[in-house]
Amino acid sequence: MEEALIITNRSIVIKTHINGFPKETDFELKSEALSLNVEPGSGHVIVKNLYLSIDPAQLNRMKSHNTSQSHHSVQAAAAIAPGSEIRGYGVGKVVASGDPEFQVGDLVAGELTWGEYCLMIPGVFYFRKLDSMGLPLSCHVGTLAYGGMTAYAGLFEVCKVKKGEKVFVSAAAGSVGHIAGQLAKLHGCYVVGSAGATEKVELLKGKLGFDDAFNYKEEADLKATLRKHFPDGIDVYFDSVGGEMLEAAVANMNLFGRVAACGAISEYTGSGRKAAPDMVEVIYRRIQIQGFLCPDFLSVHSDFISATCDYLRSEKMVSVEDISTGLESIPSSFVGLFHGSNIGKTIVQIAVE
Repeated sequence: MEEALIITNRSIVIKTHINGFPKETDFELKSEALSLNVEPGSGHVIVKNLYLSIDPAQLNRMKSHNTSQSHHSVQAAAAIAPGSEIRGYGVGKVVASGDPEFQVGDLVAGELTWGEYCLMIPGVFYFRKLDSMGLPLSCHVGTLAYGGMTAYAGLFEVCKVKKGEKVFVSAAAGSVGHIAGQLAKLHGCYVVGSAGATEKVELLKGKLGFDDAFNYKEEADLKATLRKHFPDGIDVYFDSVGGEMLEAAVANMNLFGRVAACGAISEYTGSGRKAAPDMVEVIYRRIQIQGFLCPDFLSVHSDFISATCDYLRSEKMVSVEDISTGLESIPSSFVGLFHGSNIGKTIVQIAVE
């Protein structure tokens, strides 16, 4: 009889629901025994986590109640109970498999846990084999994953951006914004981004090639600021922020302007005023405001991967990553998102491949 191989699997969980700004003390380290023996044909796959994506929208799942949790058809919005596993996108390596489709040593990408290992069950948790295509594995957690796909879909599918249009990107030094801005520039648009620190503004105007950028924390009147940067109006607004930034953008939009709304980080903690765009302006300027989720546009995923890989290999696009190391760094990385500590995509490297 085969001897059971048992390991200790450490993971990060929440101690209690988080209603407001998250703190590192809201999280704790949990240890459980995990058997690496899986029955052939069981379909169970055990993955050693290598890189995990840390995303601000996870906070909505950690609250005692949030409207996003009521959308039961969206698995990524499901509530997280204190002490239970937290899942997020990541890349890992198969260490045990009861599914003939996955072999030990295969790289996989999908909804992994905030832990060192995770048990994957096909049909229950989304994951797939990963071909690194010669690019760093971290790229497959950010630029080539949800962050990049969201940027691509928002610009080209939601807003159907055209060459020569004027594009405003908020949270432009974040995981989605820094890709959206670069894609718009590569498409021949005039692009301005907003960020919350001088070094981020310099990154946007320098390395990332934005036409201009500003620090929103230094601006008392966002509407006037956008009017200055867009004297001829905004055609497309890529919104990850919501709140007052959305109001200011709508006030400066041209006829038939389009807003791609993929996030509202200013509203997640409950500390900011919720957005109240001038609806008379929306109606008479015929402005389209569309909320969307990355999985809505899986039909263009192959186009996105092809184009983005070409841009990365030719160095026409820069993937900006903020990588911390070790499972214990997850809470500080997550909390930092709500204080603007990150530049680019926030990633935690759990283990070396």
